[in-house]
Amino acid sequence: MGTRADVDWYDVDAAAPNRVLTRPELHRLGVTQRMIWARVRHGGPWRRLLPGVIMLRNGTPTRTQAVDGALRYAGNGAVVTGLAAAELYGMRKIPESEQVHLLIPHHNKRVSAGYALIERTTRTPATVVKQGFPVADVTRAVLDAARRMTDRSAVEALIAEAVQRRWTTPRRLRKELEEGSDRGSALPRAVLPVIEAGAHSTAEARGAELADRSGLPRMRWNVRLRTVDGRILPRPDGWLDDVCLAWEIDSYEYHLSPADYARTLRRHATMTAHGIIVVHTLPSRLTSEPDAVIAELRAAYHHAARRPRPAIIAE
Repeated sequence: MGTRADVDWYDVDAAAPNRVLTRPELHRLGVTQRMIWARVRHGGPWRRLLPGVIMLRNGTPTRTQAVDGALRYAGNGAVVTGLAAAELYGMRKIPESEQVHLLIPHHNKRVSAGYALIERTTRTPATVVKQGFPVADVTRAVLDAARRMTDRSAVEALIAEAVQRRWTTPRRLRKELEEGSDRGSALPRAVLPVIEAGAHSTAEARGAELADRSGLPRMRWNVRLRTVDGRILPRPDGWLDDVCLAWEIDSYEYHLSPADYARTLRRHATMTAHGIIVVHTLPSRLTSEPDAVIAELRAAYHHAARRPRPAIIAE
């Protein structure tokens, strides 16, 4: 039986850059079961993260250590998906979750344990490496997350951000929905048509729902505008073409940078200079005051209809 003197702790450290190893890995490095038990017992210097997975320090694991531990627990062929993958991609509009969602080959019989959510699949996704870990492609990861979510606004935010950052497209999302499991697909299927229509943010998605309820002509989203002499105008969030009414849903929260918001203010002056009536709405009011927002849209529409339509071309 090995002793502390038999173990080369430099080798142990080198094998565990994130301070996480499995029991078999520790055994191969000369660390006996008795030594492991002594270190993971209450008050010891190590911690058991998952069955057979040891963190070589005590306390709360970092997110990197948690992901590393989940992958080691899941075994060969495992890839990170869902919200954990979205986090590794650097997405911002995601709910907090301690779970690490993993896809494993269907023949692998590993089951979920602790914070590791294991899903067996016959459809192994394309993978990329993010922060040193194998991660499902964005389209699969986003929809794997959305299938397990119950808050429509959170699903809208997740899918809209992925599209807005051009990491995926509505067409790819639709294809993945059709080819994947129907389980949990109701919400993403309900949200996707709004995204496909061009609402690139969760605020625009909520706005589309209110516009549909308003009784006004169907609103178009993110359309290209130009003058008859070919000058390109700013692209509004929403557009009612028959009266040249633009709807801007303004907030730092729903744009990727403060520069985007500043551009919203600059383009207001350009649009109004060409006769376009612009309605500005804060995203929070779409939820807190939906009826008031609808009333404002109707009033602006009727006001716009009383003047001659500007010579603006929407494409």
